[in-house]
Amino acid sequence: MFRAENITLKRDDSTVFENLSLSINAGEKVVLLGVNGSGKSTLLRMLNGLVFPDSGELFFEDNPLTKRTLKDKHKNEYFRRNVGLVFQNIDAMLFNPSVYDEIAFGARQLEFDDVDARVRNYAELFGLTPYLQSVPFKLSGGQKQKLALACVMSLSPKALLLDEPTSALDPASTAKFLDIVAALPITTITATHNLTIAPRLGERVIILDENGKILYDGKSEDAYEIDLLTRAGLII
Repeated sequence: MFRAENITLKRDDSTVFENLSLSINAGEKVVLLGVNGSGKSTLLRMLNGLVFPDSGELFFEDNPLTKRTLKDKHKNEYFRRNVGLVFQNIDAMLFNPSVYDEIAFGARQLEFDDVDARVRNYAELFGLTPYLQSVPFKLSGGQKQKLALACVMSLSPKALLLDEPTSALDPASTAKFLDIVAALPITTITATHNLTIAPRLGERVIILDENGKILYDGKSEDAYEIDLLTRAGLII
């Protein structure tokens, strides 16, 4: 589904990634681990076509993922419909006058014919039905996070990119979210440094070191060794 080949990206005279290569197959559930500054969020934004590498190649479904590609209206719509990103900064995603309009926005833009059904389905799933006419900015942090998830999932994407998706959720909401992600028959890539929930987020784990290099890429059962996590800076 996603493929990065020898990706190099520099920002403000520092190197975020250098010759980074990885491949993620359709249906995989991947956990992306690393300390703050390791490049987790940047990698998700790159896979979402918001950041582009200085060199190397990036692909989605074997098609090049470039600025030029996304300038094509039909290719851009297809990509945006099928790849959803939930930002770590939820407020950056919310701009509509009501919760209903927020969830409906993407489906309206893509001219779905079942907008209302999608809104009500995902509002119910995330416990947002009582707030459909509320102003998004007046919601609590946890409610905003649920709203952001509902907005992205309402498009029925093939891939869901999640950046610290449970940071504002209470334990009960976190548990429900983990169950939802586990049941989704789609590709999920979740960036987190929460080692408590990480094992439930995917069977494949990619660990980035502080320099944005892949320290580990493999099965979850071997990813949480103390020595490995210490080298990654995730535990002391």
